[in-house]
Amino acid sequence: MTPTPAPALPTIRALAPADLSAVVAIDAAGEGRTRRDYIERRLRAAQREPALHAQFAASDGSGVVGFMLARVLAGEFGRHQRTLRLEAMGVRSDRRGQGTGRALFDALAAWGARHGCASVRTTASWQDTDLLAWFDRLGFELAPEVIVHSRVDGAAERDDAELQIEPAREIDYGRPEGNDHERLERDRADVRSMTPADLDAIVRIDRTITGRDRRDYMAARLAEAMDDTSVRVSLTARCDGTVVGSLMARADLGDFGRAEPVAVLDTIGVDPDYARRGVGGALVSQLFANLGALRVERVETVAALRDPALLGFLFAAGFAPAQRLSFTRSLKTAA
Repeated sequence: MTPTPAPALPTIRALAPADLSAVVAIDAAGEGRTRRDYIERRLRAAQREPALHAQFAASDGSGVVGFMLARVLAGEFGRHQRTLRLEAMGVRSDRRGQGTGRALFDALAAWGARHGCASVRTTASWQDTDLLAWFDRLGFELAPEVIVHSRVDGAAERDDAELQIEPAREIDYGRPEGNDHERLERDRADVRSMTPADLDAIVRIDRTITGRDRRDYMAARLAEAMDDTSVRVSLTARCDGTVVGSLMARADLGDFGRAEPVAVLDTIGVDPDYARRGVGGALVSQLFANLGALRVERVETVAALRDPALLGFLFAAGFAPAQRLSFTRSLKTAA
């Protein structure tokens, strides 16, 4: 009996706007729910900033059979090197186990190497054994960092004194009104929604803390924050009429397969001249208030294990280790 030949690998190409419906259908079949709004936002972001997004489709004669979405991190979570963040992927059920996912990842890795990315990072639930095994086969390793999270309505017990202890540098990587303790916390600074007019002050603070001029990065993140008012939760803090702190967060509802609405805290920085005055605590407290109004249930961020000051600040703010693991895989960048 002649063995049945293995199906040919699909063609890997850049994802196009016309692929939206097919990608949404594949994703919904894998996740058990539709995430059309999330995927539309990712496609729109790639059109706006093509150099910061890597999005691929796998297709054959039947149409799109798989996809992979990633974005470039150029400063988030305190990183100095460009890296890729793998956010979403899916393969049509009849093409699983045939190398489609590996072909998509190989295309992503090649793109990252060409664009100067040192690694690919991603996360997964520790209970998703199939995905963990796939990451292992691709050469991923546990990253030296911890994912921490907090329910938006679950930070009441944080220590008010500890929240004044802010790390003496920028951190790259929030509860409803009605709590007197938190209102007092926010009263330490005038916390407002971030606007384009805040860019110069944000860049100044960041330069003071990091010693680097990251205007392009900050401008891109600010533009993203302004793009969709439904997920706009970035903030600035003012004291003495001057911007002395900023926080950038986004409520991209759906990345990494999370079922519930989750916000991601990307960046928080405080002018060193205003350290230990509760500015960081005021920013986090207002973030929680705003997320509660948006009905976002949880906020998440990443902290390096070697940064006890940051971990202490986050734990004092009500964060705790999440049931998710962070992974990294090195890339050989193009010469």
